[in-house]
Amino acid sequence: MSVQIPLFLAFFRIGLFGFGGGPSMIPLVHQEAVKRYQWMDDGEFADTLAIGNTLPGPIATKMAGYIGYRVGGTLGAINAVVAVTVPLALTMIALLGLYRLYGDQSWVRGMGQGVIPVVMVMMVQLTLDFFNKSRISLGWMMTLIIGLVAGGLIYGLGLHPGLIIGALLIAALLRPEKWRPEKLPWKSKMASESESEAKAKEHAQ
Repeated sequence: MSVQIPLFLAFFRIGLFGFGGGPSMIPLVHQEAVKRYQWMDDGEFADTLAIGNTLPGPIATKMAGYIGYRVGGTLGAINAVVAVTVPLALTMIALLGLYRLYGDQSWVRGMGQGVIPVVMVMMVQLTLDFFNKSRISLGWMMTLIIGLVAGGLIYGLGLHPGLIIGALLIAALLRPEKWRPEKLPWKSKMASESESEAKAKEHAQ
């Protein structure tokens, strides 16, 4: 039962400070679940985010439900979803009431505008973390190829990111051996070079 309190507080903060909706909440979920409470590592968080993006509905509630269930079972899932949605609804009601009364004031308009740069920095940090993880597991070449192709499909052709993530997951399930990092040709070459360097150092000593 003790885990329910930090679980509620974590997603309460996410719901309260997640200005802008789903994308802006992702760094907050990462901060709470990975860095603060260490309920999962970066790899597990990335997998959860990827699978969540292939399913319909808001990403924040999907991640809250899964992380809550993982940490605290069924009660934890309900606890986390309530914590992330109720504050958001109450804040929305309060802010709309405030806006109706003081909408013409510059300080009210500046509230939302001032949050945007902070969210931007958090998104950049999360992007860099994911890029580094992908670079380590897949290498520079595959990371750049997948990133460029995905960017072209999303922004060029207008495909939903969930479709691309789903296609990659299906490809990995159908050909798991082919997509293992150690099976990639440049990864194998790098491993061979590292092994040769290690042997050369041993002989030199």
